[in-house]
Formats: sequence, structure tokens, C-alpha cells
Amino acid sequence: MGNSTEDKLKGKLNETVGKGKQGVGEATDDDSMKGEGKAQEGEGKLQGAKGEVKDKVKKGVDKA
Repeated sequence: MGNSTEDKLKGKLNETVGKGKQGVGEATDDDSMKGEGKAQEGEGKLQGAKGEVKDKVKKGVDKA
């Protein structure tokens, strides 16, 4: 299991790449590329959220 910072960084990268793919898909009128970009952006958001949850769990455990 990766650490929270790693998850958040990978999430941001996937969001950024996904947005880029959507832009390329929009510019080239490629619906497949736009869909792939949206999926990757969504995956990045989930990955970032996973990192945030890990942070909160760790902070809760540290307080206990």
C-alpha cells in the first residue's frame, strides 16, 4: 500500500493527463480520446481522495 503523498501525487498526475487527453480529443474531434481522458481524470480524483483518507486515518491513529 502506497503512502498518502504518493497517492495524492499520482492522482494529480492522472487528473492532469486526463484533462490533456480531453483537450486533444476536443481539438481533434475524437470522442474516444475525450472519453479516455474523462476516465483517467476520474481515476486521478479517486486516487487523490484515497490519499486524503489515508492522511485523516493516520492523523486519527496518531492522536489515539
